[in-house]
Amino acid sequence: MPHEQITMHAIAPRPAHVDTFGCTADRLSDDQALIGKDVQFYRKSSLGKRATQVVMPATDRGVLLGVALRGGHRRRIFDGRQARTHDFDNGAIYLRSLAVEYKADLCSDFDFMLVEISRAFIERVAVERGANTISLQPMAGHADPVLAHLAHAMVPVLQHPEQACQLFVDQLSLAIGAHLVHRYGPGAALPEDGGKALRRLPQRSVERAKEMLAARIDGNLSVGEVADACQLSRSHFTRAFRESTGQTPHQWLIERRLERAYALLRDTDLPLAEVAMVCGFCDQSHFTRVFARATGVTPGVWRRAVV
Repeated sequence: MPHEQITMHAIAPRPAHVDTFGCTADRLSDDQALIGKDVQFYRKSSLGKRATQVVMPATDRGVLLGVALRGGHRRRIFDGRQARTHDFDNGAIYLRSLAVEYKADLCSDFDFMLVEISRAFIERVAVERGANTISLQPMAGHADPVLAHLAHAMVPVLQHPEQACQLFVDQLSLAIGAHLVHRYGPGAALPEDGGKALRRLPQRSVERAKEMLAARIDGNLSVGEVADACQLSRSHFTRAFRESTGQTPHQWLIERRLERAYALLRDTDLPLAEVAMVCGFCDQSHFTRVFARATGVTPGVWRRAVV
């Protein structure tokens, strides 16, 4: 009986997964995301895993902001046949249109907060701020302390995206969009310090906003919903609410949650996990972090001290 011939076939290696920004997944030490409708946040880092190059074809997704969360990164960015090397200190940014093909050699490890912003969002923010254009100047390696602060505020949110408060993310997105239009848009924008009286909310609008926020103490409420009820644009509402109350809507909501928590801790025997749920926190650990940040002690320690 003749031996059956066995044919050996080489198995081609599976290509490494490449994300929508041209980063190879197995070269990333951090790959976190919080996906919204118009603004998406990502943390991408390659610490200890050497990334070499990113290539990203042109898309119609809007603009991309990158903020270095630590210094020491260098990249060589290509523009046709020309290339230019940029160094990124902590807080340095790059800003580019996603409609332009992108290619860069990564010469060292990186740790960036990436913010992908739709064209519709930038256009809306520009209109709300009185700008007559939505084009933004491309940047690379430019220091921007404001965006650095906002990017670092998103770091804990991306670590626990299931605990993200929609109101906080909305406010942060609006702050980033307004800063980009004001700082990097060539069109005229409304002055930041003009007309305090015009920026304050009428008292009826303040009360309406507070009623809506208190009724949805779980935080599952967008800035847009409250702004619509007050018949204002989102950016105008946020600035006017802060001017009228001394707090952002998110800060006001957190204060109300804590007030409810103080009463429950003092007057009931509810377990801490149940107090957290009743007061709109995601879970007990989230409640403990926010409570300790406000008071300097944990809820359990506070309860034992006052009861």
